[in-house]
Amino acid sequence: MEMNFNPSEDQRLLLDTLKKIVKDKIAPRAEEIDRKGEFPWDIVELFRANQILGLPIPTQYGGSGASSLTCCLVLEEIAKTCTNSAHIVADHWLGFTPLELFLDEKKKETLFPQLLTKLVAFSLTESGAGSDVSGVKTKAELKGDEYIINGTKCFCTNGNVADFIVLFVKTGKEPGTKGLSAILVEKETPGFSIGKIEDQMGMRGTPACELIFEDCRVPKENLIGKEGEGFKIAMKTMDRTRPIDAAIAVGISQGAIDYAIKYAKERVQFGKPISAFQGIQFMLADLATETEAGRLLIYKSASLIDEGHPSSIASSMANYYATDTAVKVVNDAIQILGGYGYMKDYPLERKYRDAKLFQIVEGTNQIQRIVVASRLLA
Repeated sequence: MEMNFNPSEDQRLLLDTLKKIVKDKIAPRAEEIDRKGEFPWDIVELFRANQILGLPIPTQYGGSGASSLTCCLVLEEIAKTCTNSAHIVADHWLGFTPLELFLDEKKKETLFPQLLTKLVAFSLTESGAGSDVSGVKTKAELKGDEYIINGTKCFCTNGNVADFIVLFVKTGKEPGTKGLSAILVEKETPGFSIGKIEDQMGMRGTPACELIFEDCRVPKENLIGKEGEGFKIAMKTMDRTRPIDAAIAVGISQGAIDYAIKYAKERVQFGKPISAFQGIQFMLADLATETEAGRLLIYKSASLIDEGHPSSIASSMANYYATDTAVKVVNDAIQILGGYGYMKDYPLERKYRDAKLFQIVEGTNQIQRIVVASRLLA
């Protein structure tokens, strides 16, 4: 299979514009977003104004119809500087993806133009249902023309700020994942409330929160796909969105490498810049090589999606390799800075805390390895 990863003219123009936005508007806010732990509505408005939220939304609904590869390039560029800002976009696209794959056309015509400016979140995890999706207990019972939802979700990224939630619930009594379904819930629906907002180690500007449903009534037309298709919807969604999280991880890695190179050229010890020492040079060479390997895995996975052949094994490989690499890269970049790398005055300690999350979300990296192994041994 021939794959060309050279950016097109349209992609280059988009990235050039984005680099200026990141430099002028996002970079000055990155440290403050983390320190205050507040959701950055000003960054959301920036993304709205520059049509970033609607990049993957098809053109017939007002979006750009951007490819998966383009979306990965965009997230990598933002994440070099501010992981929180990149995560806002990625989580919105995570929520959009099952709607694009399984929502009926009439509902798309109504909803998708709204998603150019409004946020959508994705909620699957519960206290007893993380990697084991069969553990979902939140129930939706169909009564007349409405589903009545009861239960509690946890760790829903941006659930407290999103206008819509793609919610995974049990609609049937079948064991395991067979009774799982997906339903779209709007923010102001009676019976839906926000519970605990988690105090996270990193990614402090994109909150994870608890969602509470108490006799929450949702029109039956808000069912995504068919009853019992929830597991399929979740898995097909993640085949397409795991490269997106991986792209953020590559952005974290590249941002850390760029910072470590700049520091190594300026930091003088024993009468010369530390970049002149072979020990530092070898570290930088390894970090750059490992990051590039992750980048190529992501580009391959995204290209397969764009060609209409999404691959579970390619997406999981890209995800666990790039996210494991990000933690290692930032850790070694901190080592290059020495004591300064450990201080909050420098961005690497923030990047380290942020990088850790991506080894966990959308299936831990141990689950990703299970996916890869199961495909190899099938």
